Amino acid sequence: MILHRAETCILIQAGKDIYIFDTGGGSIANLHNWNTPWDRVKAIFYSHLHSDHIFDIADFHQATWINGGRKSKQKVYGPEGVQMLTDGIELAYTKDYFFRNEHHGDTIAPLDVAGFDTHTVDLNNPVLVEDGDLKITAYGVSHDPVDPALGYRIDYKGRSVSISGDTIYDENLINNSQNVDVLFHESMSLDLVNLINRNAERTGNRMAAKVTIDIQDYHTPIPDIVRAAQKANVGHLVFYHHLPAPRNQLMENIMYRGVDEIMENWTASHDGTMVVLPIDSDEIIITSVE
Repeated sequence: MILHRAETCILIQAGKDIYIFDTGGGSIANLHNWNTPWDRVKAIFYSHLHSDHIFDIADFHQATWINGGRKSKQKVYGPEGVQMLTDGIELAYTKDYFFRNEHHGDTIAPLDVAGFDTHTVDLNNPVLVEDGDLKITAYGVSHDPVDPALGYRIDYKGRSVSISGDTIYDENLINNSQNVDVLFHESMSLDLVNLINRNAERTGNRMAAKVTIDIQDYHTPIPDIVRAAQKANVGHLVFYHHLPAPRNQLMENIMYRGVDEIMENWTASHDGTMVVLPIDSDEIIITSVE
């Protein structure tokens, strides 16, 4: 995690309901600072089970349980292995649940809703939520050896968002993101990753030297992301989960140089980047949480 940047997390609000996609380290602190109404969080979705996508899961559970006063166990959706994740958190926090209940009582910390209601995604039945105007659909992406890894498409009242999760260039993502208003896509700068690799080799940092080679076979270089967005005919491309996360404007300029020459509607996200899609409109408003 880079200073001033949390790990991966996207909050989607449809009407008054909130859905969280990944809970990387530092994301819970951001959402607390932005006064997230925890009582409106309906479900958490995981793209895959790498630590930088799940790190804050226990704190999200506490926020919706104690702060949010939810009336049922926290719903969680994710790929195969997500049940192991939530079972492990429940085991680790068993004493915490009981201590809080003993101290605060059932009004604040009811034990019957502590824990998770976990759903393992079956891509043969990819529609996970279909509730009136809202539809949330999972699709597979390529993040080998992480298999399965998931992307998600959210449709609500004629507006749409697709979230890549971690992936290489993937035709399945393109097919499932056709004509969405906004595509959130992870991004990798080969120029910067290779620069870090060369410096690691020069200084004898074998771990960094290996990792900066390894990550190149399961993340998407920026030119390929633009190509995917254009093939999917998306309204706006938002780069997120930057590899590496730019520490300053100079790094960001290097990372995304040349994108303007081939695509007009794009944004490099920061913590707090907010996309607003007004209903009954084609407008896409890019702003930031204050």
